[in-house]
Amino acid sequence: MRKIISLVVSVVFVLSCSLDIEPISEFSASGFYKTADDARAGVYGIYNAAQSAFGRNLAFWGEGRADAVDTRHSGDPRMLLNNTLNKDMRSANWTGLYQIISRANYAVKYVPEVLSDEGLGATLMGQARGLRAMAYFYAVRIWGDVPLVLEPFEGTEQEIFVRRTDQETVLAQVEQDLLYASRNAPTGGEKTLFTSGAAYALLTHLYMWQHDYGKASSYADTVMADASYTLVSIDDWNKIFTNGNSRESIFEIGYNEDQTNMLRVLYALGSDSDYFPSETFMNTFENGDLRQDLIYDVTRAFPRMIWKFFGKGFNDEDPSPSTHNIVMLRLADIVLLKAEALLHLGDTPGALELLNRIRSRAALPDLDENTAVDLYGDIESAILHERLVELSYEGYRWFDLVRTGKAIPKMNPKNGLAEEDNLVWPISGDAINRNPSLVQ
Repeated sequence: MRKIISLVVSVVFVLSCSLDIEPISEFSASGFYKTADDARAGVYGIYNAAQSAFGRNLAFWGEGRADAVDTRHSGDPRMLLNNTLNKDMRSANWTGLYQIISRANYAVKYVPEVLSDEGLGATLMGQARGLRAMAYFYAVRIWGDVPLVLEPFEGTEQEIFVRRTDQETVLAQVEQDLLYASRNAPTGGEKTLFTSGAAYALLTHLYMWQHDYGKASSYADTVMADASYTLVSIDDWNKIFTNGNSRESIFEIGYNEDQTNMLRVLYALGSDSDYFPSETFMNTFENGDLRQDLIYDVTRAFPRMIWKFFGKGFNDEDPSPSTHNIVMLRLADIVLLKAEALLHLGDTPGALELLNRIRSRAALPDLDENTAVDLYGDIESAILHERLVELSYEGYRWFDLVRTGKAIPKMNPKNGLAEEDNLVWPISGDAINRNPSLVQ
């Protein structure tokens, strides 16, 4: 992953002007892609960019504007919760995602010049296009219309000031890349590689975002039928995150002592982490839910630590970055998306069966249609509640609220969120200043 060389000056100029990418390290493809090892290193560099992009922002983007967290901190945590977003926020900067895209674009162009479109060449291309799709899918859900760039920047003769592209066009490219990855990315249970299973899981998310429930259901079936993935027992639930590489995990971003993330500072820094459980979240648990004290310290009146990612009883005031992998996709998520899709397709019994599959692991009683309505108002809300608890703090909640049309009803009483346009982030001020073609 570290075989990275500097860009030529012209590329530095283009990238920094057009997309606010900080090209500290990148690939000079004309001299880099010579051998199979070079091709591997080029694709490993995309994973390296993903480590940077999601190490902190996954929580800001996926949880910071939703109802499961509270904070005592200023900056992004407070502005996101208060719905006072501005162009100078850390999380308004799309640099990390476009570094993934930029490195993927080099790989997509030059790997075929080194390797054939079969074997290693195909699996590397599948990973590159899958990771590019993941970055663009996040970008659309965060900013709406975003610049669509599919070629590497290699000279000033190329378009410097890139305009925003309609999000449906970007999502169509996401779909193409994921379908390619589903056919060509590696198969099997390697969790820190973008595999065909990861592509099928992201396709499920993509179609749920677009409300294409038939396709979402079909691709969820493909994931659930893959013997590489099984739900773990409740005794091993924390190990999904503390140990990584569990049977339930589909795709993880790998970290180690040299390549770290901010999970500890975000969630588990003693009494001073960025986020702690909101009162709304703590009050949402049903009696007897075995996950509750695996997520946070239920013995404290005002718990300040989310220990889900570090294990029950975790107690650490050390602000050092974390070496734990970040689980981006796992089977329970796909099971619950399938339940939601079946509900929209009119298969209520099928939806309840899948919902109860996840509830049973947490020692909760099965819901039928009447009890689901009594507890949560309707079955969709019961499924979304289960996603809130099961997938807590994993970067799903805000996107779930937006795609189901519940962001404004849920957050308006808390922070005044009222306008559809306000569901997206502002573009970073640096990007606007450097690129006159970008419109806020």
